[in-house]
Amino acid sequence: MIAKREALKFKIEDLMGSRARVKILKVLILDQELSISQIISKTHLNHSCVIKHLSYLKRLDLIQEKNFGRIKIFRYKIENLKARSLKKFILIWEN
Repeated sequence: MIAKREALKFKIEDLMGSRARVKILKVLILDQELSISQIISKTHLNHSCVIKHLSYLKRLDLIQEKNFGRIKIFRYKIENLKARSLKKFILIWEN
């Protein structure tokens, strides 16, 4: 419940204010689930940058992390209303 209250404090300009974060969002929107190495490969960002932005996106409840042993998979949370709306916006803007 704390994460949801914390997520309410964030503004859209904070979310969209980083090109790296937008790149990560776009690849997760298009592919739904990716490992960290796949995200790095598709965005051409470095590991620490990707980790930092994934952590931020998890706090906003836009993505979910799933662990399979040492492998972490990040999934775009389409069931979240804000995530669904953001996906529609990005797909409309990109097409």
